[in-house]
Amino acid sequence: MNATDDKRAVLYRMVTPEHTCPWGLKVRDALERAGYAVDDHHLESREQTDAFKAEHGVETTPQVFIDGRRIGGHDETLRFLGKPPPDKDATTYTPVIALFAMAAAMAAAVSRANYGSILTVAAAEWFIAIAMCLLALQKLKDIESFSTMFLNYDLLARRWVRYAYLYPFGEATAGVLMVAGAMMWASVPIALFIGTVGAVSVFKAVYIDHRELKCACVGGDSNVPLGFVSLTENLMMVGMAVWMLLKPAGVGIGS
Repeated sequence: MNATDDKRAVLYRMVTPEHTCPWGLKVRDALERAGYAVDDHHLESREQTDAFKAEHGVETTPQVFIDGRRIGGHDETLRFLGKPPPDKDATTYTPVIALFAMAAAMAAAVSRANYGSILTVAAAEWFIAIAMCLLALQKLKDIESFSTMFLNYDLLARRWVRYAYLYPFGEATAGVLMVAGAMMWASVPIALFIGTVGAVSVFKAVYIDHRELKCACVGGDSNVPLGFVSLTENLMMVGMAVWMLLKPAGVGIGS
């Protein structure tokens, strides 16, 4: 859609040598994609910004005006355009989907580099091992938040709090060793133990106690609901551990 004179918006946003308001850039982009010609006015100092807010009786910038009427800031403009802003408190599976998609892409790339094909048994093994590493990374980036959320449902952590801090390191260790195809005598028991405890804990919390909780699988700041995805993470670890046990002795991933 092309911008036309009958679809014109006036935008005031903060642009100073020290700071360019990212919400202002997002609003301008949204307006332009909706077909509006944007009269883009920069508030080039804190004094200009404060004076603008006082004049119009607003507390924030950016501010958008269309046909002489103030529409509002970022969220109000998106609603005006028929695009409700994201609800930061809403539950979502997006982080898990993104993580597993990246793990699958990485596993396929490694398989392609080693075997010339992405359709190999090793690719499936690498997928689980890489996913474990990425999941551990999400937990380790803020282990306090993770442990707090984890303590809501993990049966062992609720009896021994330190387990909530050890879990991400165990998952990371098992994942890295499985990617390397090394020290299976260590990685397999770790994955089997934490995966089993985790699966039992999630199953009890969700399917027996019917509790509505958020999952700590991708870190303590996630809005992923506790349920099937959380159970899948743990069952993947258990399945990987059992698979490695069933393989011939000394044969690791990619062998």
